[in-house]
Amino acid sequence: MLKKIPLHTQIIIGLVLGLIFGLVSIQTAIPSSFTIDYIKPVGTIFINGLKMIAMPLVLASLIIGVSNLGDISKLSRIGGKTIVTFVITTIIAISVGLTLVNLFKPGTSLPVETRENLMNLYEGDVSTRADAAAKFQEQSPLQPLVDMVPQNFFLATTDNAAMLQVVFFAIISGIALLQIPKRKAEPVIAFFDGFNDLIIQIVNYIMLIAPYGVFALMASLIVEIAGDNPDSAIDLLMALLKYSVIVLGGLFFMMLVVYPLLLKTFTKVPYFEFFRAIRPAQLLAFSTSSSSATLPVTMKIAEEEIGVSENISSFVLPLGATINMNGTSLYQSVAAVFIAQALGMELSFSQQLMIVLTSTLAAIGSAGVPGAGLIMLIVVLESIGVPAAGIALIMAPDRILDMFRTVVNVTGDVVVTTAVASTEGELPEGLIRKSNPLTPDL
Repeated sequence: MLKKIPLHTQIIIGLVLGLIFGLVSIQTAIPSSFTIDYIKPVGTIFINGLKMIAMPLVLASLIIGVSNLGDISKLSRIGGKTIVTFVITTIIAISVGLTLVNLFKPGTSLPVETRENLMNLYEGDVSTRADAAAKFQEQSPLQPLVDMVPQNFFLATTDNAAMLQVVFFAIISGIALLQIPKRKAEPVIAFFDGFNDLIIQIVNYIMLIAPYGVFALMASLIVEIAGDNPDSAIDLLMALLKYSVIVLGGLFFMMLVVYPLLLKTFTKVPYFEFFRAIRPAQLLAFSTSSSSATLPVTMKIAEEEIGVSENISSFVLPLGATINMNGTSLYQSVAAVFIAQALGMELSFSQQLMIVLTSTLAAIGSAGVPGAGLIMLIVVLESIGVPAAGIALIMAPDRILDMFRTVVNVTGDVVVTTAVASTEGELPEGLIRKSNPLTPDL
C-alpha cells in the first residue's frame, strides 16, 4: 500500500506541474484557449467551493466562539489584544516596506519608454479602479462604521466582500446568547455548533481536489500573463524585477523575522514546527490569492495542528481575514513610493507618514479577495498627491505579488491567533502534530 502523500506536498506538486504546463503551453502549439476553457474551470470550481463555505463558517464559528467565552469581559479582553496586535503588526509591515523602498530606490531604474508603455497598456483598467477609489474617498470618515452594520443580514451573507458585516452580526449574536436565559440559548448554540461541524466536513471534501485546483490555477495564470506574446510578459517582469524583489524582501522579512519574534515573545511554539504545520494554508493562500477563501483551511489547521482552542480561533481568525492585511499594507507602501520615484516625485517625511496612516486604515477596509489591494492603493496614492494612473507601472507583476502577500496575510492571522491563545492559556504545549488531518487518501 502506498504511503499517503501529505497535503502540502500534493499542493506543491500541483503548483510545480501547473507552472511547467503553463510555460510549455505558451512555448508550443497548445492553444491558450484549451487552458482557459478546459483547465482553468477546475481551479475556478475549487476557489468557488472555498468561497461558498467561507461566509457560513465565519457566521457559525464566531457565534460559537463568542458564546463559549462565558462573559463579556473575556470577549473585550481577547478582542482588545487581537485588534491591538493586528494594528501593531500592520504598522511594522508598512515601516519595513518604506525602509526598503527608500533604501534601494527601485523606481529610479524604470526606463522612461517602459513607463509610458505601461501607462498606455493599462489605461482602461486604471480608470476603472480609480473610479472605485474615488467613490471610496468621497465617503464620510465614519462611513466604514456605517458599512459595518448591515441593512439586511441575509443580503450581506450573499456577498463575500461584506464579510465585516457578517462578523459584526455574529459577534452581536454571540454576545446576546451570553445574556439571554441559558435554557433558551443552548438550542441555538447547539444548532450553530453542529452547523460549524458540517462546514468543516465540507472543507474535507473540497480539499480532495486541492492539488488539481492549484494545478489549474497556476497553469491558467501563466497563460493569461503571457497573452498572445510570451516574450512581452518576460520583458515586463524583468523591467520591474527590482521593484518585485523589494516587495518580496519585505514580505520574507515579516515571515522570517517579525513573526518568529512575535511567537517567541508570547508563546513556546517553535517557529519551524509552526511553519510546517501551516504549510497547507500558506500554499492555498498562494494559489487562490484570497485570505477569505483560505479561511476554512486556516481555522482547521490552527485548531487541529497547532492546538489553538476553538474559542480563540473562531473569533480571531475570521476577524483577521477581514481586517489584518500585513502583506497588502507592506506592498502598498512599497508600491506608492516606487510609483512616485518612477514619476520623478520626491515624497516628504510627512507624506510618508500619511502612507503609514492611510495604508493602515485601507487594510481594515480591504476585502480579503484577489485584486482588492489595487483599489486601496489608489486611495493611498491620492492621499499623498501621486497620480492614480501610476498604478499602471506595477500592474504587470501584481498578480504574482498578490499571491505572496496573501501568504503573509494568512500567516500573520495564524501567528496572532496563536499568540492570543497563548496569553489566554488556551494553547496547550506540544500539540503541533506531525501528520496532517487534511490529507486525502491517494
